[in-house]
Amino acid sequence: MNAPRSIPDRAFDTRSTTKALFGAWSVISVLQIFLAEFVVSLAWAGRSAYSPIFNVISDLGAAHCGIYNGRSVCSPLNWVMNGSFVLQGLGMLLGGLLLSSTLLGVAAHFHGAEPPQLRAAHWVRGFLVVCGIGVMAVGIFPEDTIGPLHYLGAALFFVCGSIAQFLLWWIWYRRSWSSWILLLSGIVAVVATILFTVFSLWLDVPGFPGGLVERLIVYPVVIGFAVVGMTVARGVRAERKAQAAQASG
Repeated sequence: MNAPRSIPDRAFDTRSTTKALFGAWSVISVLQIFLAEFVVSLAWAGRSAYSPIFNVISDLGAAHCGIYNGRSVCSPLNWVMNGSFVLQGLGMLLGGLLLSSTLLGVAAHFHGAEPPQLRAAHWVRGFLVVCGIGVMAVGIFPEDTIGPLHYLGAALFFVCGSIAQFLLWWIWYRRSWSSWILLLSGIVAVVATILFTVFSLWLDVPGFPGGLVERLIVYPVVIGFAVVGMTVARGVRAERKAQAAQASG
């Protein structure tokens, strides 16, 4: 039986690159979470000032004012934060659906991709979809409403996001410099996840900087996915220019 062949160069038409650009920009849109967090934190009305060191991001989406898990929470703009979570999840969901395994398998450089990379890229797309569903659940079910669904959504984002970035590092190794950003973000997110799980969830250590450690999980994953979107968008634009030059020549 013949071995599977790699994907040939110039295997993308205008329609597929348009779809890929939309998917890439959908993933890049996850960066809006930083603006939403900043704006919502300014309206904080808790008994104590909002602290990015001790308050987790989900506190900004809490539906009620009061004491939650030992923290004073009161976020008048909770609907903005929760809406931002839903939009972030939608961006990742669309990215997973619109970015093809072939495109991710070649790091948008349009050189032949081998079957192992293509199979791994297929898993990356699945993890993106799961991440998106998880973050949407975080926004739809604030921490002080249906807690189990909120935390399940957060866990899906943490775990699947980190795995996806490690896979992309392996796929893009020697294809794109952004692979090293993905490796670094994945390592930081995994280490922070372990610390948060052990010292905040299991041991409940007093004074543990849960907000800071949670951000060391969330921010690297968000930035890593944005880098993925930027890498794909840049590669697709370069391919379009190359195709236009070839057609005019």
